[in-house]
Amino acid sequence: MSPIRYVSCMLLAAAALVLVPNVHARQLSDADYSRAAKFLAQSTAPLVDHDVQRVKWLDDTHFWYRDHDAAGDHILEMNAATGNAAPAFDQAKLAAALGKARGKPVDPKKFPRRFDFRRLPGGALDVQLGEDWYRCDLSGIGVCTARGKMLKTGSEPGALSPDGKLLAFVRDWNLWVRDLATGKEIQLTTDGVKDYGYATQNAGWIHGDGAIVRWSPDSKKIATYRQDQRKVGEMYTVSSKVGHPELDAWPYPLPGDEHVFMIEPVVIDVATKQMVRLKMAPEQRLSTLCDTLACDMGEPYAWSDVKWAPDGKTLALVSTSRNRQHETFRVANTETGEVRTAFQFTAKDYYESGHGRVNWQYLPKTDQAIWPSEKTNWANLYLYDLKTGKQQRAITTGEGNVAEVLYLDRPAHTLWFVGVGRTSGVNPYYRQFFKVDIDSGKTTLLTPEDADHTIEMSPDGKYFVDSYSTPTTPPVTVLRASNDGHVIATVAKADISRLKAVGWVPPVPITVKARDGKTTLYGMMFKPTDFDPHRKYPVVDYIYPGPQTGSVRGRSFLPSRGDHQALAELGFIVVAIDGMGTPWRSRSFHHYWYGDMGDNTLPDQVAGIKELAKRYPWIDVTRVGIWGHSGGGNATADAMFRYPGFFKVGWSESGNHDNRNYENDWGEKYQGLLVTNKDGTTNYDNQANQLLAKNLEGRLMLVHGSIDDNVPTGETYLVVDALIKANKDFDMLILPNKHHGYADDNPYVMRRRWDYFVKYLAGNTPPHEFKMPTEPK
Repeated sequence: MSPIRYVSCMLLAAAALVLVPNVHARQLSDADYSRAAKFLAQSTAPLVDHDVQRVKWLDDTHFWYRDHDAAGDHILEMNAATGNAAPAFDQAKLAAALGKARGKPVDPKKFPRRFDFRRLPGGALDVQLGEDWYRCDLSGIGVCTARGKMLKTGSEPGALSPDGKLLAFVRDWNLWVRDLATGKEIQLTTDGVKDYGYATQNAGWIHGDGAIVRWSPDSKKIATYRQDQRKVGEMYTVSSKVGHPELDAWPYPLPGDEHVFMIEPVVIDVATKQMVRLKMAPEQRLSTLCDTLACDMGEPYAWSDVKWAPDGKTLALVSTSRNRQHETFRVANTETGEVRTAFQFTAKDYYESGHGRVNWQYLPKTDQAIWPSEKTNWANLYLYDLKTGKQQRAITTGEGNVAEVLYLDRPAHTLWFVGVGRTSGVNPYYRQFFKVDIDSGKTTLLTPEDADHTIEMSPDGKYFVDSYSTPTTPPVTVLRASNDGHVIATVAKADISRLKAVGWVPPVPITVKARDGKTTLYGMMFKPTDFDPHRKYPVVDYIYPGPQTGSVRGRSFLPSRGDHQALAELGFIVVAIDGMGTPWRSRSFHHYWYGDMGDNTLPDQVAGIKELAKRYPWIDVTRVGIWGHSGGGNATADAMFRYPGFFKVGWSESGNHDNRNYENDWGEKYQGLLVTNKDGTTNYDNQANQLLAKNLEGRLMLVHGSIDDNVPTGETYLVVDALIKANKDFDMLILPNKHHGYADDNPYVMRRRWDYFVKYLAGNTPPHEFKMPTEPK
């Protein structure tokens, strides 16, 4: 062959190679995305019938719940004494009356997600519909009136008194109460001023209108505080619009700041408006459980670390040190303001009083306290003598955690709690319900089913509703007696026939070994419904690193877990693994990387995915992507920087990439107090993503809302600046005028995320600008 002909042939061959597409790549269509979208919650949840996992107690013997079937929603009320259920009210009449009052129709078979009601003396109802409340009389034709309009009152959110008659709320930095029957409002404090007001829930990442209080049992007094934030450094956001932008500024302390939120506890008599200031020094606004003072599940405005005596004459309160390692248990006289320190407690790394609830309890009649501690590596309860400050004995013992104390019967010295990991052979994340005798320590398991149990106790503690399920089996909801757990009545049994008829498949529970090769980790795996074991699938790792929760987010049944199954339908294996450093396991597991938040469970994610790839030949470990939101956004960027050869594509949403720029409560709890060395380095450098950005090799998308008031947008800009200086290519999506959760923009962001993994991880072409279905309000 002549040289000229040889060169010509080679050029033609090269051209042919360019023209022939990758035989494995494919063009996805709108139909592919539509099929995937059918696995989102808005499509799957309506297909689950009789899924009653939560109920709302109206009084000691009655609760209401929403049942659902193909015909729509049914609001039912059960009498616990008889086990009989009936419609709570005439739904058609109520919907018609609400529709007339609000000026737009209400579907009687589909009440909004935010729906609630309370019965009033005389038979009227106070009804919550979305953000609005209505006073409804269904005795005649049915009339509803906007409660604020009828009572000529404000609409501030607040804390309801135990008798259901008064609502405590904040207005103009002062504490008020509103009579819900008459609308009459009473101002309890008058000296509150900007940044030095009463009952404010401002906590940096929270700066709303809710009142943080603890009502006395007789609804006559309120324990609250005056919060001083006058010297606290500010955070800023700037909205975008035509014309001058709007600046929002509010106090937001950072790790190492000299000035942080300080509170001055007070007790106020509602009738006389007399205030008693507790005789104690101002202290930092901290909780034994979380990074806001109102942590208890089911009590959004209750001051969690305050417990009243039944007679209202004393209360107990616990103070937490800035490094979260030192607790002080105090008892206050609510009439004189005298305060005595009963005992102090020191924990390694950080202290937590529970998992979802503040679990310590006050026993004033015997001058004792029940105190949670992880000193044996497990969260157990101990009895303390408040006269001597000494521990008397353990109430619960052994492995497994007391997660949530739900009820304390002081006269009977009996306590009911949700526990995890306390029954051999049961998944350590499954919640079970127990009763324990405080004097003897005798513990009784009340929910023996091998499943995750969601519990709602009656106000008097005599009954509880138990909804039990697993990630693969739908819930059964029953009413039980609290003394021995026997079933009084079946509330509902979920039916997933309609869900399965459209092709739904459950997730696959998985276990893998952690980085140490010994510790068992638990997770979920999602495969496409047209799974082919002869194919090789890229992997998408969904991550939330903790420390307050994990990637799996609960073990009860859900027809959809985010968009995991939907994403899997596009040709991926999606996994979620709870790594070391996430909660619900032992203290040593949960605290594993205290002081090294850059760990982010990533060694466990890598080890777990590699193990799955060895176990399943259809997993392509050469194509691994990762994504997450908030802490998961932080971990995603971290993964791309620390393991650039393993993670090829990352989608990072609203990440707190350097906790020196996030609220001080968070970093100082899990990373420790900020220490700056002589050379300018700090003990926070090991978690700062911008310091690792130069390692990026794969494809990274950074997403953030422009007015995020939880994780400031500047967190992402730190990483962007470092990537630019390192001459790295990356992608970024800023959502104008959006906060931390994106809300209305979520369908767009989800579609872009799908496109990103389809294009850069799977090597396929997504459909052009597919319009995602919107989520119902």
